[in-house]
Amino acid sequence: MSVRRLSPHQPASFEFSPATLKAAKVWMANFPAGKQQSAVVPCLWLVQKQEGWISEPAIRAVAELLGMPVIRVLEVATFYTMFMLEPVGTHALVQVCGTTPCQTRGSEALMAVCKRRIGAQNHKSADGKFYWQEVECLGACSNAPMAAINDYYYEDLTPETFEALLDDFAAGKTPKPGSAIGRQGSAPEGGPLTLTDKKLYDGSLGKKIKIPNLPPKATKTKAPA
Repeated sequence: MSVRRLSPHQPASFEFSPATLKAAKVWMANFPAGKQQSAVVPCLWLVQKQEGWISEPAIRAVAELLGMPVIRVLEVATFYTMFMLEPVGTHALVQVCGTTPCQTRGSEALMAVCKRRIGAQNHKSADGKFYWQEVECLGACSNAPMAAINDYYYEDLTPETFEALLDDFAAGKTPKPGSAIGRQGSAPEGGPLTLTDKKLYDGSLGKKIKIPNLPPKATKTKAPA
């Protein structure tokens, strides 16, 4: 694990938007009185969704909101790699999985695209639109290679389909996430190979069964006139 530090370039201040503050208070209400510090991770995530990254003034604001020492919030923000500690691209934060299943399926070619189009990892592109980094396993191994772009997974990528995705993001579009080859979930390429009989799902194979030891139905009695 590399050492994660705050960006040397910090804004002068931070302020919760009304929507972010409202959502943070909803999270805080999930915990008993005096235990609001347990909401630190979702509160930091809300800040990141508002700003795109976690700044030092934002860390102080979260600490004040939750009534906890600033150092404790700093520890959380620097520990979890889900939190970005410097400004990211305005259009896309690209996280390419480089763990073994993705690497054996071509993730290095995806990273080569990033290096050519965006530049060195962990830095914004020259136009400020993109930021990319190699990350550890994102849990979509069956559909390798893949990348998480902003909030969504893009899977079964090739250098060509990946380039097309970046073109769309650069144009301000939001491409549909999921498999580039139309794979259903993590089913085999070409579609499911088992449990394909439609009769399994249309109810035609259903048979009435008698449940043993089922109590007799209660008989209805007429109400007195």
